[in-house]
Amino acid sequence: MRKLTYLAVFEPTETGYSVYFPDLPGCISYGEDFEDAQRQAADALGLHLYGMEKDGDKIPIPIKVPQIDPETATGYMVSPITVFPEIVRNELDNRAVKTNLTIPAWLKEIAEAQGVNYSKIFQAALMDYLGLNRTSMPDHK
Repeated sequence: MRKLTYLAVFEPTETGYSVYFPDLPGCISYGEDFEDAQRQAADALGLHLYGMEKDGDKIPIPIKVPQIDPETATGYMVSPITVFPEIVRNELDNRAVKTNLTIPAWLKEIAEAQGVNYSKIFQAALMDYLGLNRTSMPDHK
């Protein structure tokens, strides 16, 4: 399983730690203490890389020595943050999302009287309509 490790810069603030990744402009985070900042940084890194992959952007090779922004607060720390992109992708691609549907009122009344699970029925019908099944699901790579 592919794993990526990037160096994160943790800047102390009055209320915790601000975090940025020199290799990944725009990938920033915050935590109320160092441990929280590390967890939040891992989440931010995973989401940032996921977004880059979805957009077709090239993932930069992690550098060994970070370029520290001259505006970085004194007392900063540099720490490696590791993510497993396939795990992040699987979690995000398979998360439940809400979709509104419009059906006739009479159909809704009958379905509710029978305890229909709309989500389950819609998923099964949509997969059938698209010709998909669990073994033929797209790989999302």
